[in-house]
Amino acid sequence: METVYVNSVELADLDAAIVLFDAQLREHEIVTPVDDLYAVGRAVIADPSLGFLLLAITEGTPVGVVYAASHLSLEHGGVVGWLEELYVLPERRGQGIGSRLLTEVIARARELSWRAIELEVVAGHERVVPLYLRHAFQPLSRNRFCRIFAPAS
Repeated sequence: METVYVNSVELADLDAAIVLFDAQLREHEIVTPVDDLYAVGRAVIADPSLGFLLLAITEGTPVGVVYAASHLSLEHGGVVGWLEELYVLPERRGQGIGSRLLTEVIARARELSWRAIELEVVAGHERVVPLYLRHAFQPLSRNRFCRIFAPAS
């Protein structure tokens, strides 16, 4: 089995991370301008209070990526994480890479004293639910809503 290395994304790694994030969003039929992805990535790298970015690499090739954002939660009484994105290349799924990434997310969340990590599973992508259940995530009985605003000009 190949060794999977999971590292924090630094500016030198940002191009590789953005390629993977863009693929993730497109898989969910979400088109976010690449310049906006770079802006978010640079902001998180510059300000760790916003969360963290991780890159999974095997044999020198980026194969997975994570963005865990942080926010202050009344419900949990402190800082929590939102697992914004966890993506593994389709041809590399089922090889433990997602589990390795999730293990690192949980370890870093604990180091940061986050009270919880929340996430969503997009309809049609339920194949990932067993991964989250294996890592002790619990389903919540709520619906998520979003109101999108046009970018400021």
